[in-house]
Amino acid sequence: MKSLSPAALTIVEDASHLILRCSGAWTLQTLAAVAATLESLTPHKPLKWDIADVIEFDSSGVALWNLYSRKFSHQGFASEIIGGREEHLRLYGLLYPHPSEDTPPPDHRNWLYRLGRETYRWVQGFDRFLNFLGEAFIVLINSLRHPGSIRYRAIGSHIITAGFDALPIIAISSFLIGVVVAFQSIVQLQKFGADVLIVDMIGISLTRELAPLITAIVIAGRSASAFTAQIGAMKMNQEIDAMKTMGFHPYLFLVWPRVIALMMVMPLLIFFADIVGIFGGMVIASTQSHLSYTEFINRLQGALPIRHFIIGIAKGPFFALLIALAGTYRGFQVSLNTESIGLFTTKSVVNAIFLVIACDALFSVLLTELKL
Repeated sequence: MKSLSPAALTIVEDASHLILRCSGAWTLQTLAAVAATLESLTPHKPLKWDIADVIEFDSSGVALWNLYSRKFSHQGFASEIIGGREEHLRLYGLLYPHPSEDTPPPDHRNWLYRLGRETYRWVQGFDRFLNFLGEAFIVLINSLRHPGSIRYRAIGSHIITAGFDALPIIAISSFLIGVVVAFQSIVQLQKFGADVLIVDMIGISLTRELAPLITAIVIAGRSASAFTAQIGAMKMNQEIDAMKTMGFHPYLFLVWPRVIALMMVMPLLIFFADIVGIFGGMVIASTQSHLSYTEFINRLQGALPIRHFIIGIAKGPFFALLIALAGTYRGFQVSLNTESIGLFTTKSVVNAIFLVIACDALFSVLLTELKL
């Protein structure tokens, strides 16, 4: 039978083309020899596929032609089909209705390709974050219009876990920062006989910059990761899907109680860090320059303008908002596997710390321009 004639391929070369004369039945059962010939072919001219003598085509034959036609095109040798009958072209159009452009596949080692890919991913991630923010603030506005829907008990619970339970690590961190700043500064000031200026340096640097920043970084590592892990675990257990099924918006229950609690507690944590950090500096000033506690406190009252203290405290709610949003946003991105919890928990901490530092830099520039 003519339809069972094996597929054959004859290569003829003219002045400007390699002509691939195809014949026989290009079907799955008869393509092995033709596939081997095409695999060993190294073209050096543009190609013409003459399929006038092809008795029968099935999807395997079309796929084989398309595969090597694209392969040779990527090598710089265009392919052209001639002699095709209507049924051949109709089958090809059915299988490949939207032929892709004849461009080479991307080289993953190319730095420009990697830059474009990462930029595209960053833009996609930023777009998803903006969608998250928009939906979250719509939920907040609706809840403010109906105060009874606000989860006051959940807010109180998160104040304890994110605030009160964080006091020990904040105390240790702030005390050590005060000790380091005082010890490094006093060594330099003693060279000029200006030991007393250590009070000014500790008071202003801690209350305005270091205490808020260190507190925010500690809370970012502690609370942002906890928020992501908690929400991620709920997503893996399909508790969030169950919440949606019952008509409850997850953002009302999982996002805003954490955000509000952290914004309420952060100024108090910064105030606590101010006191402990200044005490650490006071201890070093007393032991290294024999500046008594009474002299230190008296000097601090005149050397520390209230505006520096207020500026440091005022940064707290902004830092808390960024930390809580980063942690909850990454929690909702967790997929249904355990590896994603670790991945997005790490991302939430990194994102939160970066946002805090960027926000602090913005505050520094803005307040300097305002001469505050």
